[in-house]
Amino acid sequence: MSSDPQRQFALRIVDRLADAGFEAYWAGGCVRDLLMDVQPKDYDVATSATPEQVRQIFGKRSTLAIGESFGVVVVIGPRDESGEHLKVEVATFRTDGSYSDGRRPDTVTFSSPREDALRRDYTINGMFYDPIREGVLDYVGGQEDLKRRVIRSIGDPHARITEDKLRMLRAVRFTARFDFKLDEATAEAIRSQAAELDAVSPERVSQELRATLSHPNRGRSGELLISLGLMPVIFPELKACTDSDYFNETIELWRLQQLERFELALAILLRGLRGQTDPGASARAPASIVESVCRRLRLSNRECDEINWLVEHHQDLDNAEDLPLHVLKTRLTHVSRDLLLEWTRIRAVQKHGKPVDYEFCSEYLKLTPQERLDPPPCVSGADLISAGCRPGPDFSEMLARVRRAQLDEQISTRDEGLELLGLSKK
Repeated sequence: MSSDPQRQFALRIVDRLADAGFEAYWAGGCVRDLLMDVQPKDYDVATSATPEQVRQIFGKRSTLAIGESFGVVVVIGPRDESGEHLKVEVATFRTDGSYSDGRRPDTVTFSSPREDALRRDYTINGMFYDPIREGVLDYVGGQEDLKRRVIRSIGDPHARITEDKLRMLRAVRFTARFDFKLDEATAEAIRSQAAELDAVSPERVSQELRATLSHPNRGRSGELLISLGLMPVIFPELKACTDSDYFNETIELWRLQQLERFELALAILLRGLRGQTDPGASARAPASIVESVCRRLRLSNRECDEINWLVEHHQDLDNAEDLPLHVLKTRLTHVSRDLLLEWTRIRAVQKHGKPVDYEFCSEYLKLTPQERLDPPPCVSGADLISAGCRPGPDFSEMLARVRRAQLDEQISTRDEGLELLGLSKK
C-alpha cells in the first residue's frame, strides 16, 4: 500500500500541515478501511488549520474552496498514471450547528478532533489516524465496533438521523457492504424516521442506491431497506407489489446477479411495474411508470432508457430456441444485451436451476458471425424512392418488413427486398 500515489500524496499533506504547526490526521472512511486491511480508494484529511490557512500553505492555485463555509478545501496534487490530478479533501475540525433542512448544518464552528469525531455519523467512520506517528485516535469506540462487526451511530442515534436523513441509507450501505450487524438502537431510530427520507434530494438518494445495488451484497441491502421501512418511501410506486413473495423473489434474484450493474438490479426491482403507464403523464407524451420512477430519481437518460428497456423486454429470450430469428437477433444485438442475458440466466436458475435459454443464446453468439447476426440493411429509404415510392408514413413499416425477412434469412439482397414489397427494380 505504501506505493499508492494517493496515499503518498495524503501523507505529504499531513506532513506539510504538521510542519506548519497544525494538527492533521487522516479521517473517516480511509481510517476504517486501513484498520480492515482494505486499501482506501481515497483519503480525507482533518486538521486544526482553517480553510484560509490551508490555502496559504498549499497555494491558491493548488486548492479549491469547494466547501469553505463548512471548512472543506480540496488540495490538488500531481497527475496519476491515468493523467488525472490527485485530489484530497482537507477539512477543519468542526462542530455542526442545527440541521433545519435535515441534510446540512446551518452553521459550523471550528473545534477540536474530539468534537469533530462526535459530530460524525457512525463509529466506524469517526476515527482519525496519524500517519506520522502511526497511531489511531478513537473517541467514539470505532475500533471496538469494527471488532464486533457492528454499525452503530455516534451518540444518540435519533439525533444523528434527525440531523441528516441520508444517514439512513448510509447505514444500509455500510451494513450490507461489510456484512456487519446493524445496532438495534440505530435501526429503531431509522424506522422511526424512515418517512422523512423524502427530505433528501433525489440525486443523493440515487447516488446511494447506485453504490448499494451495484455491490455483490445487494440482497442484504434489500432486506434492510424493507425491514427498516425505507423501500416504500423510495419507491411508493411499488405499493401494489408489497406482498412478501415479490420482494423475496427480488432479493433472491439480486443474490444470483453476478454483473455489478445498478441498472439491472433496479430493473429487477421495478419489474412488477411492467406495462403500466404513468397516470400523471400527458396524453401527448405518455410515459411508462418505470420511466417516471427513473426520472423522479434524476437518473441519467442512458440509465432511464436501459432500465425501462430491460423491464419491458426481460422475458423476451424465454424459449429462445423457438424464437423467430428476427426477434432473437434484434435482442442479441441490443446495447443492453449482456444485462438481458444475465437476467435470463438468473430467472432460470431461480426457477429450475438450468439456464437453458441463456446457454442457447451464448452458444448462438459464439457461432454466429457479426455479418449474419446484424447485417447492413439490404433496402434503404433511398431504395424505396428510387423504386417509385413517395415518402410517407408507410415507409417505416415497409423497411421493417424487409428487415424482418432479412434477419430471418429469407432474403439477402436489395432486389429480393424490393421484390418482397412488390416493387419494380430500378
